Parts: sequence; structure tokens; C-alpha cells
Amino acid sequence: MEKRPFEILEHPADIGFRAYGGTREELFENAALALFSLTCELGAVEERESREIETTGSDNETLLYAWLAELLAVAEAERLVFRRADVTALEPNRVHGTAYGEPFDRARHEMGTHIKAVTFHQLFVEQSAEGWRAQVFVDL
Repeated sequence: MEKRPFEILEHPADIGFRAYGGTREELFENAALALFSLTCELGAVEERESREIETTGSDNETLLYAWLAELLAVAEAERLVFRRADVTALEPNRVHGTAYGEPFDRARHEMGTHIKAVTFHQLFVEQSAEGWRAQVFVDL
């Protein structure tokens, strides 16, 4: 199993990441962490607020896509930056969790990449003897 929670992948037109986890819950948390790390320098983000996130999907790929897309949508709509997400329930077709962060403050938060959307391009979720792994690309 990979020791790091995620790695950033360069792509000619987009950017993506591979996330890892010993469990499916940890995989979803680390995928959220990778997404958050692309949008803002996480070291400056404090956990002052939380948002409950719940979404559904028909399989692991659509569920991960929906989870990340909802996290992105909430952050964008409420002008928040998130530092981490905890998955509290993960069923075959539903994920529920909490994202922690705070309102974006230009003076304190160094913005990273502006992500327009999570995509299905080369998206996969797989389990192996070492644990779980996912690959996600986002639209810039």
C-alpha cells in the first residue's frame, strides 16, 4: 500500500491525482484531500466551519465522482476552502461525510488551481491486495 495519501498527475490539458487508502472510506477522504490541495495551500486553512456532504452513485466511480463534485460545488457556492473531509458512512451507493474548513480569505489563503469540474476522464476506483486506489482528472 502506498504510504502517501495521494500524488498529483500532470496531464497536457488538465491536472489529476491518484489517491490511496487502506479502506474505501480512507480512499474517499484522501481523494478529497488531493482535490483540496489543488485549490489552496492547506497549511493556512483552519477548521472553523463544517459542511455535511451526502451523495449517491451507482458504482464506486460514480460515487467518488459525485462526492468530489459535491465538495467542489459547496466550496465554490459558499466561497469556502476545505482542509479535510471525514467519511462517516459509505455504502455501496451512498457516501456521507463532513468537510472542514473556513471562508476563503485572500489575505491568508494562497489560491492554487481553479477547478471548473471533476471529470470522468480516465477515472477509476480499484481494490487490490494492498488496499484501494483511485485516479481522477479535473477540468481547469
